[in-house]
Amino acid sequence: MSPAMANAMTTSSCKPSDGQLESQLYHKGVKQLCDNGITKVPYKYILPVPERPSSISDGRSSAKHHNLKLPVIDFSELKGLNRSQAVKSLADACEQYGFFQLVNHGIPMDVINNMIDVSRRFFELPFEERSKYMSSDMRAPVRYGTSFNQSKDKVFCWRDFLKVMSNSSSDVHWPSSPIDFRGLAATYAKETKHLFLMIMEAILEGLLGTTEEDKTKENEVILEEFEDGSQLMVVNCYPPCPEPDLTLGMPPHSDYGFLTLLLQDEVEGLQIQHNQKWLTVEPIPNAFVINVGDHLEIFSNGRYKSVLHRVLVNSTAYRVSVASLHSLSLMSMVKPWPRLIDEENPRRYKDTNFATFLEYISTREPKHKDFLESRKLYS
Repeated sequence: MSPAMANAMTTSSCKPSDGQLESQLYHKGVKQLCDNGITKVPYKYILPVPERPSSISDGRSSAKHHNLKLPVIDFSELKGLNRSQAVKSLADACEQYGFFQLVNHGIPMDVINNMIDVSRRFFELPFEERSKYMSSDMRAPVRYGTSFNQSKDKVFCWRDFLKVMSNSSSDVHWPSSPIDFRGLAATYAKETKHLFLMIMEAILEGLLGTTEEDKTKENEVILEEFEDGSQLMVVNCYPPCPEPDLTLGMPPHSDYGFLTLLLQDEVEGLQIQHNQKWLTVEPIPNAFVINVGDHLEIFSNGRYKSVLHRVLVNSTAYRVSVASLHSLSLMSMVKPWPRLIDEENPRRYKDTNFATFLEYISTREPKHKDFLESRKLYS
């Protein structure tokens, strides 16, 4: 590495002097920066003071050392005699928190451990191998990248990712390396899709009920649509950061789909905004963190809210997570369900679909719940 390059990579207070140097430094990803031995956070990753995780200037505690115990849903109870109570607990969690942790979900431990392991090994590949999948095309079926939206972000976040559209296992363009990635990830995708369908069945019961035959048939029609729906797998890598108080692994955002099933290792990092405070989610071994997405907020006509969340980084440990985002098929329209609209609860959202979402975020820097706000109807 040239002296000029090394100096630029270890100086947090100086802007890069030209676009070519900036591209070399940042667009190859955080893992590449770390492999080059940086000791300070480069300028491109330093957030404005009010947006830093240590800041309290916006009146909201960063709660860096305050943990949140999310509602815990025992999936086995959804399949047993206590289903009605479990459905109610699930509805309460969606309405009050927008997040919950799911235990006893039935996905074998080896499937989970293998997915975390092969994800780590993907990011340990030489950059030349990872870069085969690097693309700025948000519609690419497999895409390796960095930050949140590297073509639009003014400030980069401390994160590299691999995104794979996996809604049809026969058509998925899985990475060819590591050699066992395709088999392990395909198994994991199949298991999480099945789990999503069963959770959505319970969520629909809580929202729409099942006491009448027409309601039951209505639920079945919706579930059939989900069976052919979209599934986006996002594998995240958050390398150790030399100055973690200056940046974030992911900025505050909500997820676009119906539900996100998050598998994380035992390194803390996920925070959600609850009661106007940022609180760290305590990892539970072998559990999924599940959250309401924008599409479920629209479908429920605002009864269930997607919740802002972000990711902290740390100076000592790699953190790896696998998010599985589920919704209807890419061209299907998501809209408030008619039975959830009445005089007291008028329609609150426009129709939307995945194409609309992609068009929105490809033209601007994504922030907070801006996309969902663009779909709201105001009287």
